[in-house]
Amino acid sequence: MSKGDSVVLLDFWASPFCGRVKIALEEKNVKHIDNEEDLFGKKSELLLISNPIHQKVPVFLHNGKPVIESAIIVNYIDEVWPQNSLLPANAYERAQARFWADFIDKKVFDNGRNIWANNGEEREVGTRDFLEVLKHLEEALGEKDYFGGDTFGYVDIIAIPHSAWFLAYEKLGGFKVEDHSPKISAWIKRSLERESVKKVLPDPEKVYQFVLHFRKMSGLE
Repeated sequence: MSKGDSVVLLDFWASPFCGRVKIALEEKNVKHIDNEEDLFGKKSELLLISNPIHQKVPVFLHNGKPVIESAIIVNYIDEVWPQNSLLPANAYERAQARFWADFIDKKVFDNGRNIWANNGEEREVGTRDFLEVLKHLEEALGEKDYFGGDTFGYVDIIAIPHSAWFLAYEKLGGFKVEDHSPKISAWIKRSLERESVKKVLPDPEKVYQFVLHFRKMSGLE
């Protein structure tokens, strides 16, 4: 980061989308300020001005200029701070990484939400669909240590913050990730050994309690 650069992240502690931005910054050793947002109370004026369309976190402010959407932010970070590249050097492998990042964005959190935000048959359907998503991710991982091979990289950064929510999905859905996707379970444990991940990810039990509180607020309990 050049002298005088200002890096601020509008953040929410439980958000896996904010988590991936913070991990990318840690991997790049970029100093930054995290501004925690009150998403259930009064959103900050800075958030409303910086992301007027969606009014959601994360918002990445680089020298006051906002970048939104977490995968776009991670790409931006990789371009602005090119040391320790997150994406593969090979064009085909970069395309594959972006495909799986897009798959994760479209499938993981929404199917997980279908578990914790529903009851009865809808929750059962959500659980089945979520396990199917994990099956596809396990096939993509294969026998590799990380999605990109031997090195922790872009797809891992996009995916790993979601794992902090898996305990909530397991408890409410009545399953264990390890029983259905042992390779994904091993990848989670491996990734959690990295300092960047360990430093950023919230305690899964705290996330679970947050989910239970949100369910009560929503009249689901």
